[in-house]
Amino acid sequence: MALLLSQSFKLLIYSFALLQITSCAKVSYLWSQGLGQMSLFSKGRKNQLVLEDKLVAERIKNKIRFIETYKAYFYNYWKRTPTQIYSETTILDRDAVTYLVIASAFNEIKPKKECFPFMGCFPYLGFFSEKDAAEHANILQAQNWVTYVRPVYAYSTLGYFEDNILSSFFKYNDEDLAEMIFHELFHTIFFIKGEVDFNEALATYFSKEMVLDYFKVDVKSREVRFEKAQKLKKLNEKIVELTKRLNKSYKKKSFEKKEAASVFFDSFMKGQFYPELESKCRELEVSYCYPLKRKWNNASLAAFLTYEKKNISFEKLRNTLSLNLIDFYKYIENEYEKYQKQKGKVSFSDQLFKPIL
Repeated sequence: MALLLSQSFKLLIYSFALLQITSCAKVSYLWSQGLGQMSLFSKGRKNQLVLEDKLVAERIKNKIRFIETYKAYFYNYWKRTPTQIYSETTILDRDAVTYLVIASAFNEIKPKKECFPFMGCFPYLGFFSEKDAAEHANILQAQNWVTYVRPVYAYSTLGYFEDNILSSFFKYNDEDLAEMIFHELFHTIFFIKGEVDFNEALATYFSKEMVLDYFKVDVKSREVRFEKAQKLKKLNEKIVELTKRLNKSYKKKSFEKKEAASVFFDSFMKGQFYPELESKCRELEVSYCYPLKRKWNNASLAAFLTYEKKNISFEKLRNTLSLNLIDFYKYIENEYEKYQKQKGKVSFSDQLFKPIL
């Protein structure tokens, strides 16, 4: 409770400071987000109390037990002292923990940036309330923005707080849940300030590799999974290619009215986007062609580009060095220590991948 009161006080001071340099709307947004974050903690209960509660479904208890097992495995694997993360469980009154609102102009595929003093800019706004997210999206649409609302089931404060287990986690199957837990826990042992894409790519790589070890996936199954991942990568690259082609067309046409841009978008999707992706799925022999099942617009395509970052090949670097997973992590850790002493102008990511460039 002391932590929550402390954070509430800090947020209050920060909001008053913002009143001097930014709009009341942004102060209101930050305040509501702070209250939403505090609610996640205030509604949390110790895992043991939840497990002993006869009113809690056994399905939920099993998920909590799985997470505790994954957490113990993770810290034992890396020979680290466990933190208090995931020691409590919060049962949400909604399916997702938060909802992201991404907006793009009607004549360009580029996420609208939302900026805050001292905090930087983001390609989206997140809301703990689905209703608030929908209302914000409607406001943007009335201003001629194209919007996309995406539910988020896993949420992390990246070490700023001791995160709780959230009931939204329970939507994942066992392997996906383990990967998500390993991913978030990895941030607790290695995180570089200012290199968001690198941190996410690194945590994703190690969490996927740990899942293979934890579930004792055999060599043949690993090869099948790798082939499937490569096909998905090529399919996603095709989406990126088509999105960039659409964006170039927007710039050439210079649409001034939303209606005309919308007609052009529909024509592009029917004439190029869907047919070419359908052909790509046949070429790759992909049974479930997911891009054909989604409803796309400028905002959802912008969101895809935001998350489909430049591929960082940890696998290639690791193979070049011929290291097992634990030694590979030690190598990255040692390289980062050298990097901190050098204080070079390039990013750590650029320096790390020099051996394979």
